[in-house]
Amino acid sequence: QVQLVESGGGMVQAGGSLRLSCAASGRAFSQHSMGWFRQTPGKAREFVAAINWSSGNTYYRDSVKGRFTISRDNAKNTVYLQMNNLKPEDTAVYYCAATRDFIITRFDAYDYWGQGTQVTVSS
Repeated sequence: QVQLVESGGGMVQAGGSLRLSCAASGRAFSQHSMGWFRQTPGKAREFVAAINWSSGNTYYRDSVKGRFTISRDNAKNTVYLQMNNLKPEDTAVYYCAATRDFIITRFDAYDYWGQGTQVTVSS
């Protein structure tokens, strides 16, 4: 069982930056791949970024490549999402999630989810 708590959301102007954190508790955090997803009202939850637990490889949706960076600190049981040059279309509730699956860009591969944190980008 893994419990996840996100923090760091807020309101920022376009072009600004935010860093989301996701603190994990429970067993074997370091052996779980971690992902960030986001969702806006009326739309499906979409993949944003993920980091593989063993290789450290990272994956991003095209629209955030070069602007967002996912990282993890296993000693602190925390995964981060650094978001730079934010755009109004990045506005969403952001969720972190954990999985032992191999395909880590699909939301249905994830077993554990946080409660979400709101990110609002004004133009």
